[in-house]
Amino acid sequence: MNRHIITLIRPHQWLKNLFVFTPLFFDRHATDWNYVWPCIVAFMAFCLAASGIYCLNDILDAEADRQHPVKRMRPVACGAVSKRTAYTIMCIVWITAFALVVGGRLYSGNMQNWLIGTLLLYIVMNIAYCVKLKQIALLDIFVIATGFVLRIVAGGLATGIILSHWIVLITFLLALFLAVAKRRDDVAIYETSGIKARKSVVRYNMDFLNQSIGILGSITIMCYILYTVSNEVVERIGSHYLYATSVFVLAGIMRYMQLTLVDRKSGSPTLVLLHDHFIHFCIIGWIVAFTVILYA
Repeated sequence: MNRHIITLIRPHQWLKNLFVFTPLFFDRHATDWNYVWPCIVAFMAFCLAASGIYCLNDILDAEADRQHPVKRMRPVACGAVSKRTAYTIMCIVWITAFALVVGGRLYSGNMQNWLIGTLLLYIVMNIAYCVKLKQIALLDIFVIATGFVLRIVAGGLATGIILSHWIVLITFLLALFLAVAKRRDDVAIYETSGIKARKSVVRYNMDFLNQSIGILGSITIMCYILYTVSNEVVERIGSHYLYATSVFVLAGIMRYMQLTLVDRKSGSPTLVLLHDHFIHFCIIGWIVAFTVILYA
């Protein structure tokens, strides 16, 4: 049972919540414990909030998951965890998430209220997504992308760092790119087996998704390049060489497009990021280059 409960809350998906640390890194406070610890607490709260959403999703999708070649092994779908147990775990992790923010006493009154509001908005939005919004084409992927923006907003609120419009734009575009790639995997399964992972699949097709992936990949790269050469950023960072990090962003996005369009491995962006060594190289290379430029 313990193994199935861990599978249910999907700790490997917590990787997505690292976006909470984005404001910390870009504002040169990644080594300041007074900023790092409040950000860690916010990260943990979002991890628990996300786990509760996964519980609800598996409960509501149990019947459909049983028809899916991969999702049929999810704990609720295969009967390893009952719906009642899943509901109980969902409530526990959500209560714990809010308790971390409130009980930690790390945030001032307004900051704490805004952080609680952001966490609550994230949960409510994803409940709506699980119940209805994921069945509506286009709206489903925009909700996913908005969830990533809420993560960086939480990181900004937890640390008192004001977010730049560049961070918000790049985060939203990158998340939208990954969401479209993931939806392509659902369509590929539908076209080969007739199995619909969700109702919105019938409102997508390969031509539309392939073009959308190309457009979003291009816009994301262009937005990042504009960020690196903008006068505002150059003056704030004090370096004209930030554009050099663009090569890692370009290589990473092109590699993900290759995995999506050629290898058809975009079903789980988190697993792709965990297992693909080329993407690991791009991420590490970008972090090292950006760190040297930003902190040296």
